Amino acid sequence: MKILWYKSLKIHIAAALLLQLILISILVGTTIYQLDLRKHDYAILNLTGQLRVISQVLVKQSSNYKQSAPRDYVTYERDLDLYNKDLRSLIHDYDEIIKAFKERNLPAELTGQEETIYCSWDRKSRSQLDITADYWNIFRQGLVDALGSNVNEPKLEAAAEYILQHENKLLESSTLLARAFQYMMESKLNAITHLNRASIVAFVIINLVILYGFYHRFIKPLNTTLYGFRNVANGNMAYQIPVGVEDEIGYLRTAFNHLTSRLAALFRLSDRMQQATNLDEALKIIYQEFGRSFSIEWIGLFMMNSTSDAYILERQYLDGSTNFNENENFMAEGSLLESVTENQNLVRIDDLARNDQQDKLLQQLKQNDLLSVIFLPLHMIGKEDSVLVMATSKPHAYDNELTELLENIGNQLGHAMNKTIGMEGLVISAISGLATLAESRDPETGDHLERMSLYSAILAEELGHNVKYKNRITPTYIRSVFQFAPMHDIGKVGVEDRILLKPGKLDDEERRLMQEHPVIGASVLHRCEAQMNMLGLSVFSVGIEIASGHHEKYDGSGYPNKLAGEAIPLSARIVAVADVFDALTSKRPYKEAWSINDAMAFMREQSGKHFDPDVIQALENSMEKILQVYQTHKHV
Repeated sequence: MKILWYKSLKIHIAAALLLQLILISILVGTTIYQLDLRKHDYAILNLTGQLRVISQVLVKQSSNYKQSAPRDYVTYERDLDLYNKDLRSLIHDYDEIIKAFKERNLPAELTGQEETIYCSWDRKSRSQLDITADYWNIFRQGLVDALGSNVNEPKLEAAAEYILQHENKLLESSTLLARAFQYMMESKLNAITHLNRASIVAFVIINLVILYGFYHRFIKPLNTTLYGFRNVANGNMAYQIPVGVEDEIGYLRTAFNHLTSRLAALFRLSDRMQQATNLDEALKIIYQEFGRSFSIEWIGLFMMNSTSDAYILERQYLDGSTNFNENENFMAEGSLLESVTENQNLVRIDDLARNDQQDKLLQQLKQNDLLSVIFLPLHMIGKEDSVLVMATSKPHAYDNELTELLENIGNQLGHAMNKTIGMEGLVISAISGLATLAESRDPETGDHLERMSLYSAILAEELGHNVKYKNRITPTYIRSVFQFAPMHDIGKVGVEDRILLKPGKLDDEERRLMQEHPVIGASVLHRCEAQMNMLGLSVFSVGIEIASGHHEKYDGSGYPNKLAGEAIPLSARIVAVADVFDALTSKRPYKEAWSINDAMAFMREQSGKHFDPDVIQALENSMEKILQVYQTHKHV
């Protein structure tokens, strides 16, 4: 569509903007000119302030000197170098300022400006300046007379008495001059304010005229286009705007019609992202939605950890396997991740095989045969240093269309991520609170919850290497076990203190009541889960498994339901091993801590009886990591 130049909206808008620019330039130029003329007012106000300060210092020093006047020659000599020198310096400074005011010529050495300032006073300021200058001349002459004619032996005490006798008049004279100049400055600023207000009113009127001129040429045709936008905004993604206007609006309508199909896809993405309750779901949704049109095999979210000056792979989603591990560190300094977050610009690499950058992340992507990569900075509240990375094994898999799309929806993705992170934080806070509640009821826990949750996560991760559990144990599952392991004894909140805190052995009835705590704990978490289910979420399912099943035994002799083998939830089997191992190796009021060897001997002996043999084997395989936790957090 060819647009005649005189019909072009760009020409019309440019002309209007040019007119506005001229008006603004006039307004700003006039204001700057007026303010520049007033710059000497601030210097004047500062100098009058100095006069007040000099007057106050004269009075203060004279008062101090009067109170401790010298009584011998030595102290008199001292004061010649102190009080006398300061007195003459202050008189000189006052003289210089008054002289500059009278001459209406403020030298640079007085004002600190780069050049001399030439002043003009209003009538009130001139009058008060004459009064202040006349009084200062009288005061100064009196002070000189009080000091005497002998310069080497001035009468300092007489001078101090003279200053104190005239202090009120001296202070008043300086204060009145400062006020006069301040009123002058304020009146000039008020004049500038009135001028600006008048200019703004004129500016508004001219703009109203411009807007009226655009009404028939721009607004009416635009309304037809806006009608089409409203239809799409109300969900009619198939709506097509008629193209008939021979200007930029016609081009806009054509482009709008082209984008309706893409909008449908974006709304679907937005709707699904709003339903995500954690980062895993959010990354999965992004993976699936963009995977409809573009090749994506791996997606990862990196966040800056300021304490280690490194980016952490916070979460990943992939089709297949890689050597990337969640919580893996990538040093920030000099990295591509750092460059992306600093510049807040999307970066696309079309073929890593031809890229020689010595960047750890790029090298690791290349090792996993991921050749096409996009780095998208996310705008997340409180997490500005966050980058979403998408990659595929196909070189040149991403084109300008995808790049433009991602740049346009970067904010949307960031806001959605904020929601899921907030939801995860809420869940973690709830879990921590419930775990702390249970811990507060049991005086024997100490650091038990922290150690056994770390042990549980290590065991779950190790079990993930077992082919039998490979498809069941995901990073999300490991996190859930780690988060909910501390809640295994939440049911103890329902056990009476006389039983829970009893120092001796429990009788049969007390033991029966104590053994109800898994049922109580599961009931508490079922209620929490029911509340989440009402919101369409499922959060506490793993916690329920752990709370209800951590006292079940592999051979079926446990409680409360005497489940056996794999009928016991895997999470509960993991936590049971972590719980008992920590109990054995920790000091309690009724026992000393067992050695690691003795504890492991017992755990092996109970394999297939109390414990799942696979979990015991995972304990054996991960003993190095277990011992690191033990040494760091042990309580023996």
